Amino acid sequence: MPLPPSNEPATILCVGDIAWDDAAALLARHGLRLNRVDDGQKIPGSYWGEPEAGIIATDVYVRADTPVHSMLHEACHLIVLPPERRALVHTDATDSVPEEDATCYLQIVLAGQLPGVGSARLMADMDAWGYTYRLGSTRAWFEQDADDAKQWLVERDLLAPSLL
Repeated sequence: MPLPPSNEPATILCVGDIAWDDAAALLARHGLRLNRVDDGQKIPGSYWGEPEAGIIATDVYVRADTPVHSMLHEACHLIVLPPERRALVHTDATDSVPEEDATCYLQIVLAGQLPGVGSARLMADMDAWGYTYRLGSTRAWFEQDADDAKQWLVERDLLAPSLL
């Protein structure tokens, strides 16, 4: 397997690499509960399978080897949903392309609020993991091509003006 370019981290940042309490507090601010799954155990509500995060209603499930970008992505799927839809979610939350784009945008913003992570690191991990955008990188999409996602979040009061 080739090494990533030198401007990208060699490994993906995982939940076990960051402070659990910081991650749990960030999700709690959005009405979500972060649940720890023991190493080697199946992750409830994981759409892609282990080690990807899982979601069921207001619960986000992760193991130590779950990538931080996956935890944030799945949490953001729940955050962008109205409460009545959130309560019905089990494993798959996406309803539309605009919702998916808003989820990706919001996970980058929230990474900037998570100590030990930051938006730049998350975007590099997203690229390394295989997220694809027409401009070639997560950063290019976020900075140059995500106005529709940003607007979607603003219209639903999910993105504070101070984060624009």
